[in-house]
Amino acid sequence: MVTERSLEVLRVIVQDYVASREPVGSKSIVERHGFDVSAATIRNDMAALEEEELIAAPHTSSGRVPTDKGYRLFVDRMSELRPLSSAQRQAIEVFLGQSVDVDDVLARTVRLLAQLTHQVALVQYPSVSRARVRHIEFVPLAPRRVLCVLIADSGVVEQGVAEPDGDLGEDALAEVRAQVNAQSAGLRLADAAVVLRRLPSTLPAERWTAQARETVASLCQVIVEQIEATRQERLIMAGAANLVRTENDFTGSVTPVLEAIEEQVELLKLFGEMARELDREQYGVSVRIGRENAVSPFSEASVVASGYAGSGIDAARLGVLGPTRMDYSNNMAAVRAVARYLSRLLGE
Repeated sequence: MVTERSLEVLRVIVQDYVASREPVGSKSIVERHGFDVSAATIRNDMAALEEEELIAAPHTSSGRVPTDKGYRLFVDRMSELRPLSSAQRQAIEVFLGQSVDVDDVLARTVRLLAQLTHQVALVQYPSVSRARVRHIEFVPLAPRRVLCVLIADSGVVEQGVAEPDGDLGEDALAEVRAQVNAQSAGLRLADAAVVLRRLPSTLPAERWTAQARETVASLCQVIVEQIEATRQERLIMAGAANLVRTENDFTGSVTPVLEAIEEQVELLKLFGEMARELDREQYGVSVRIGRENAVSPFSEASVVASGYAGSGIDAARLGVLGPTRMDYSNNMAAVRAVARYLSRLLGE
């Protein structure tokens, strides 16, 4: 039977092992943590924990390390998350507050999370299915070369270059700009894409030659492609070097984990599964530990994730990935704080 003291022993084993990567023995527990019992009593507690498969001996030494099951119990029993320092909170506000658009804020978010947690940081790019067109701009760069800019009410700004066969001229381009905005401004992005695909064919033949309509079609196609790109699921990542520095925490090579992160498919699937857990999690943070991750490259890793949302965008996930030997309290607090600030920033 696992007693309350045994669970406290488990807590200090997790904390000491995370800090040192050295198996934890009964003598060091007594010396460092002030248990008012003998080392022999602590050994009995450790034996009970081992019988419950919460700790294990990595080799023949007297020290023990947490198992996946032990980490899970440790996380589930945390009464509170260690709060971020005032300096960390200020860093989040200052660094993310300097963002100029959604792309910039998400790029800053992964860099900040990697710095706060010393893990691989991941942010799922939000779907903007609820976003609406604020403005579309066409900027001539050179003859037969036009910059096409899509601005959504969610703050998303997408740019692409069209290289049509013909040159419309400034007056005709201004008219196209006016027509496009008159018909698409305020529409949801998906509806705007339908309108833009039809637009060239609605231009009157007596005023627009076939070549001019083809030129307009090429401009509209770039905007449509930008809209479709915003609906694709993708992740941005930072801090891969942090994972490489903890390579000794993985059996064999860390390369399969890095390759799976880069390919994104399994991570997006995992984020989707964790999304269903977030509503019932105590801190609004979901944690998958070791073999709880069904995908084999992540069976020795832990993922800490939370959700974020904003004006005109659907809920998406952000989080960190690292070895099971991670500082769960700090990482969960950092993920939660960054997710909340990001939601507030995108909602403004």
